[in-house]
Amino acid sequence: MIRITRDIAIDEGEIREEFIRASGPGGQNVNKVATAVQLRFDVGQSASLPDDVRERLIRLAGRRMTSDGVLIIEARRFRTQQRNRQDARDRLVELIRKAAKKPKPRRKTKPTLASKKRRLETKRRQSQTKRMREAVPPSED
Repeated sequence: MIRITRDIAIDEGEIREEFIRASGPGGQNVNKVATAVQLRFDVGQSASLPDDVRERLIRLAGRRMTSDGVLIIEARRFRTQQRNRQDARDRLVELIRKAAKKPKPRRKTKPTLASKKRRLETKRRQSQTKRMREAVPPSED
């Protein structure tokens, strides 16, 4: 079990990991050993996630989510399979933790009377400044 929050835990059987060849650092080793990890987590079929968390996770995942509802995380930052595997799992846990946080509801506010007066006063001052910039008609001397 992978513990996400106090209430949410994911069974390791719900996660599929596939090792693929990575680009980047590693010298000749990079051509021979599949060190990058492609982690797949079926968000749509997961029994571990509450519905509200599932919806937020789908929204947060963006392009990492397939049309079938599978979240794909690729980790290729490190040179070893084990570190990439742990990195992918950490990123999955972090993403689910973000989705588990309920967004704070927005409260509508009205501008105060003082702020309305300040705004109008500023507009009046700006108007006065621009009026002073107008061309003065030539005097008849």
